[in-house]
Amino acid sequence: MGATAITARAGASSTLTPPTAGMKPQTSIGKGEGKLNLIAWEGYAQPQWVKPFEQQTGCVVNTKYAGSSGEMVSLMANGGGGQYDLVSASGDADLRLIYGGDVKPVNVKLIPSWKQLRPFLQSPAFNTIKGVHYGVSLQFGPNVLLYSTTTFKTAPTSWSVIYSKKYKGKVTVPNNPIQIADAALYLSKSKPSLGITDPYELTQTQFNAAIALLTAQKPLIAKYWNLASDEINLFTTGTAVVGAAWPYQTTTLKAAHVKVEETIPSQGATGWADSWLLAKNAPDPNCAYDWMKWISTPRVQAEQAVYYGETPDNSLACPLMNKLQAGSCNAYHANEPDSYFKSIKFWKTPLATCDNGKNNCIPYSEWTNAWTQLTG
Repeated sequence: MGATAITARAGASSTLTPPTAGMKPQTSIGKGEGKLNLIAWEGYAQPQWVKPFEQQTGCVVNTKYAGSSGEMVSLMANGGGGQYDLVSASGDADLRLIYGGDVKPVNVKLIPSWKQLRPFLQSPAFNTIKGVHYGVSLQFGPNVLLYSTTTFKTAPTSWSVIYSKKYKGKVTVPNNPIQIADAALYLSKSKPSLGITDPYELTQTQFNAAIALLTAQKPLIAKYWNLASDEINLFTTGTAVVGAAWPYQTTTLKAAHVKVEETIPSQGATGWADSWLLAKNAPDPNCAYDWMKWISTPRVQAEQAVYYGETPDNSLACPLMNKLQAGSCNAYHANEPDSYFKSIKFWKTPLATCDNGKNNCIPYSEWTNAWTQLTG
């Protein structure tokens, strides 16, 4: 179910109950059905960890790659349509799927490695509602400030640089409506009078302020990037010298000897976190649980983290990452202190009802419309 359809009845996790909350999750994992149908980001079902899974469980994996969170939500309509079992949803899609009734509760007791996940990712607000889990956390990453060390001799301490006319035509940010939250996060510190306490829960006044900031930023933008490779090219050619990025871009650019570094400025940062959510009408639930068990183990977490350039949720994956690729644990922030992770405001779907129960927050459908008008 799309975001627009959810808006009329979607509210904050503290005040509403998801349609499938009453569905009791299975209490054991039976014999596998012989197949597993996934909706995933490209790169999330690589042979190096899929083939051993198939050999061990007998579950043959079929993957439908999605190009956006919106596409994932559409594919999962009607609980996966009786076709799909799991979706590797990001935080900007999770609540749309949960409140749309397209995913169902998961029994995390059947996933032994769940206890090894970082505490803040065991029951996060983006996949757990009122103590009920609708999936298992997978991997995550911060949205960092990437900058050219040729232009910046010292690390910028504020996100203000991506809104500064000094770098007109040299700024790049993701082409994603959730970027509005980055502007809101900056405004929460630079204009405290707006009263922004959560960058994903914005009143009309707060939302308008974020859009005004992004509108003023538009003439400064070299390009709104869609793919990591877009941003890598922008920095490689010198077209951009500062922008919002993922650690993957930093590592790739530095490996190619491009003079860049990354930082999390004083205002903190937003971040993405992906979860495997279980389709309401999953035809292969036993294979789905086998997959959630497998993908949560330290070894597989390390393999995916190194391949994709992200941070594993399993706290024991770090040394295994370094065995696969020297220095990767540090490069992808898998060994950072809790203070680092607490500085990240992870994506969650903006809903019409705020966490305080008031129905005056701007829903994601309006974020999408405003972003399209801004960048179109």
